[in-house]
Amino acid sequence: MIYFSQELKIRNETLFYYGLVCLLASFAFLILTRMTSTQVYNVSAWYKPFKFAFSTFLYAWAMAWYCAYLKDFNIGFFNWAIIILLGFEIIYIAIQAGRGQLSHYNRSNGFYAGMYSLMALAATLVTVFTAYVGILFFVNDFPDLPNHYLWGIRLGIAIFVIFSFEGFVMGSRLTHTIGGPDGSPGIWLLGWSKTFGDPRVAHFIGMHALQVLPVLSFYIFRNTKLTIFLSILYACLAITTLIQALNGKPLLKNLKHKQSHFKEY
Repeated sequence: MIYFSQELKIRNETLFYYGLVCLLASFAFLILTRMTSTQVYNVSAWYKPFKFAFSTFLYAWAMAWYCAYLKDFNIGFFNWAIIILLGFEIIYIAIQAGRGQLSHYNRSNGFYAGMYSLMALAATLVTVFTAYVGILFFVNDFPDLPNHYLWGIRLGIAIFVIFSFEGFVMGSRLTHTIGGPDGSPGIWLLGWSKTFGDPRVAHFIGMHALQVLPVLSFYIFRNTKLTIFLSILYACLAITTLIQALNGKPLLKNLKHKQSHFKEY
């Protein structure tokens, strides 16, 4: 990890420090979940900025690492676009958390509706920029990279982009719960509903393909065909959880059913 952080700083110092700031902010938000009583949807309001800040930390460091492989890439523009767009989201979400107000799906007045639309625009632009990076990895040759690792990066970015846009499933409905109201009992920290469908599960799985697939390909799979095959399985997992959510079924429904069936005996 020490080697990785040192190498990352050399590759992209700007995103290295931005990711570090997001990591420290996520820790601060997590501490605030214990120090304050402000709630949104019956849980601490600070869980949401924690999740966004920590996710941004992972994204920033991953993209800093991958983009260093690209030649003639305008990394300065990319860096500051990511910092401004995702920084805006985190700051607004944190402000709303401190006020005990919704940031997403909040159309209670013109200002909140406008801010929600701006967050959607910011997320869309980040996804488009990431998709462009992904295209560069598909159309260019990288003779210095192991082929299995290259395909891990390609497919990791591709699945990230697809399931980033999957966020519009929630945005169009103005809810992250299907089959019941937002605020139903959820899994600790993640918040995914235990009783209704929750598209955030697929959103989470799909977007973190950005980190999971390249790392597994480089350290474990070490084979191009295996990387592609398991990447397809990973995408199918995300799709399955999305279909399950759209049908109003929670992630842990089958597990709970099996446990209750076992107790009958």
